[in-house]
Amino acid sequence: MSDEVAFAAEITRWQGEKAVYHVITIGGDGAEAITMHERLRRLEFGARRGFGSVKVMAVIGDTRWKTSVFPSKTGEWWLLVGRKVLKAEDLVAGDTAKVELELL
Repeated sequence: MSDEVAFAAEITRWQGEKAVYHVITIGGDGAEAITMHERLRRLEFGARRGFGSVKVMAVIGDTRWKTSVFPSKTGEWWLLVGRKVLKAEDLVAGDTAKVELELL
């Protein structure tokens, strides 16, 4: 089973206790598609992944990497964007990124 989600969203900088993270928040139709995918996987395999995450193959620009998206309590999902991706695509917090996710 493989679904795809494409959207554009702002990159947000979040300061944690030990590090700075760059996050893209996924809402709307994209969030609904990921939630449905996670529910179907849970029914199929009988368990949730850590933190309720969903494995994805993410693409921003020419950069492609395997990662996970994580659910929020508000129904949105979060995609962490690493420094290597930001640097490769010349992005900073506040920029809008075009994102493609293949739900694995």
